[in-house]
Amino acid sequence: MRLPTWGGRALRPAAYLMTALVLLVMGAALRPLIVPEHPSPAPILTADEIGFAQDMSTHHQQAILLAQRLDPSADPGVRQLANQIMQAQELEVGTMLGWLRLANVSPTSAHPMAWMHDSPDAVADRHGTAPSSGTAMPGMAVAAMPGMASQAELDKLSAARGRDADVLFLQLMYRHHLGGISMAKAADAIVTKGAVKESIRGMLATQSEEAGLMAYLLRQRDAQPLP
Repeated sequence: MRLPTWGGRALRPAAYLMTALVLLVMGAALRPLIVPEHPSPAPILTADEIGFAQDMSTHHQQAILLAQRLDPSADPGVRQLANQIMQAQELEVGTMLGWLRLANVSPTSAHPMAWMHDSPDAVADRHGTAPSSGTAMPGMAVAAMPGMASQAELDKLSAARGRDADVLFLQLMYRHHLGGISMAKAADAIVTKGAVKESIRGMLATQSEEAGLMAYLLRQRDAQPLP
């Protein structure tokens, strides 16, 4: 059977070419629907990582304040521990605030501890939080954070001298560390990998070691941890 011709040429190749052109145009039109032209980049931090970084940086800032309020003439060993804690936590605060800047979010949370409220650690350690009246950081819901000192406790530490200063500092910082450890444990159960995970593990190791040392120093002074 002979193909229809136009000017002596078969029409079938022309039909194939037209079909190919139609399919090409349809594919180009449908591509943005199937494969986005500009796929959204992965978020720098997850919502839980943001909440943890915001709250732990706030928590760390009070630890720094506790160290600063210790009597300069306190026991050299206690003074050295306070300086060690302050330097380590200043570095960690800088790191966490850097993450939050990269993520373009506020350094503080509008809903502190919301990421941790369902954690067993949060429920178990809530009793270790200082009274909410006269909190040390006005404008922040620090009463929701485990281990935080009240303004009255901070003022008492500022006025304490000698052995009283050593004991009160160790008591307040020990309770504060236990609260930080509970926060880090909750975050460790949520965050699966990455730089935040590594930082959490580092905090757990450091603060657990420091808490053990503070418990020993309290026993040396026949003093008990705060409830």
